[in-house]
Amino acid sequence: MCLVLIVEDDPGIQDVLRLFAEVNDMRAVVAGTAEAAIREAQSVRPDLAIIDLGLPDRDGVEVIASIRSWSHLPIIVLSARTLDSHKRAALQAGADDYVTKPFSVPELLARMRALLPRSTT
Repeated sequence: MCLVLIVEDDPGIQDVLRLFAEVNDMRAVVAGTAEAAIREAQSVRPDLAIIDLGLPDRDGVEVIASIRSWSHLPIIVLSARTLDSHKRAALQAGADDYVTKPFSVPELLARMRALLPRSTT
């Protein structure tokens, strides 16, 4: 069973993503801050991470760069930031994909499934 790390500070979106993962036979671990995200990524070694860029303690790009420094974990950014500069920064930091909010749940699932076979964490 796939383990997904959800890095999102909005409780409503956390709940939607957690339920979405469970309905699709995945387990989910949720982190609401950058510090919690890095700690969870190191301790639970998820198969995939979904990371929001707007976190309360640090920018999500920093989380991506931190995780990428020690892991090849597939990372999907899920963010309301739509500027090309934000997308480029996240991808340059090591994100594998970028989805903007509002988002399509079936599209997010398709993107997750496309990345999971590449997972070598």
